Amino acid sequence: MQDVLSVASGLKPVFALLIAVAAALVLARIVRESMAKIFRRVPRIREVIALGRNPLRLVLSLIGVRIALGATAVGFDWFEPVSYILTLALIASLAWLAVVVLLIIEAMLLTKYTTDTKDNRRMRRLKTQVMLGRRVGVAIIITIAVACVLLTIPEVQALGAGILASAGLISIVAGLAVQSTLTNVFAGMQLAFTDAIRVDDVVVVETQWGTIEEITMTYVVVHLWDDRRLILPSTYFTTTPFENWTRKQSAILGTVELDLDWRAPVGDLRTHLKKTLAETDLWDGRTGVLQITDAIKGLVRVRILVSAADSGALFDLRCLVREAMVTYMQEWHPGGLPRQRWEEVKSRAPEVHRNARPQAGGDPADTSTSQFFTGSLEAVDRRHSFAGPGKEVYAEREENSAEDEGLRR
Repeated sequence: MQDVLSVASGLKPVFALLIAVAAALVLARIVRESMAKIFRRVPRIREVIALGRNPLRLVLSLIGVRIALGATAVGFDWFEPVSYILTLALIASLAWLAVVVLLIIEAMLLTKYTTDTKDNRRMRRLKTQVMLGRRVGVAIIITIAVACVLLTIPEVQALGAGILASAGLISIVAGLAVQSTLTNVFAGMQLAFTDAIRVDDVVVVETQWGTIEEITMTYVVVHLWDDRRLILPSTYFTTTPFENWTRKQSAILGTVELDLDWRAPVGDLRTHLKKTLAETDLWDGRTGVLQITDAIKGLVRVRILVSAADSGALFDLRCLVREAMVTYMQEWHPGGLPRQRWEEVKSRAPEVHRNARPQAGGDPADTSTSQFFTGSLEAVDRRHSFAGPGKEVYAEREENSAEDEGLRR
């Protein structure tokens, strides 16, 4: 009879453990379905909540097992070490669940918004701040979990007073050791909450054009136009000038420059530009201007200013306009294409005797009309205007400077 009772008492914790695990799984299912029903209007809510299925099951199971063993196996020799292991596992699983909860909150916030519109400044700002906030929260949770695990060790608890007494020295040493890392961490938080850059912003850094793909606590990942990734420390964006093409809006202007001959038909070029812009959807209709911005060294510089809804459309629009104008010049006005000219001199110029009379054009030695600040009354007046304040003012300044020096002594 005693053997039967001992076997029954030995199996009692096992049955309690099985019942606790089963109850935990059922409770986890109920919680998950309730959350899905409460937040049913949130897009893709079931996929988001599914992230927390396993950590929730683990936490509830560990809690149930701990309660069951505490009620049925207190007198057994193996209870204390098993209880300690369950405590550590519970701390780790709670940290895991807290991290997953942050991921669920992030996903729920971001699934309500979209960043695929042309002007999505507010959405990208929210996405940047939520992502960085989640990373900070994960770091805090992991730190607290590690501290709780350490505090379960009696030796660590005994060292608590000594650790607190030396906290000042440790903080100084740690600050010097991770100074650059902490600088990047604060720079990353500054970037996220001061709106300098956001995820999906179009930027130009280190002469490279790309978009902000990721902002972490210490570095920023830039997705370049050719699918390369440029990784820069967060302090780069707080200490170095850079271009942000979508800081306020995504619409942008761009230029196309052509060097043509002086015989290029400017009026026909403007007409063809208007026709080209009217036939493409890349142009947003805001700006389409053709101007002559320079005319030197046998060439005239034609600058075409166009606008587009975003930087990607602008790049394609510039290529389209450039190709259309070059093709138009080649087919209809080849005389306006750039060329180099040389003049052939067939005979040498006759020598002029030094005693010969000057020609009707004037004496080359007379430079009275070729000087800008001398040689005429107007030139002399102009020179006085650019000669400075005058000797009297210089003398007064020296006198004041000597007086100030004497007062300082």
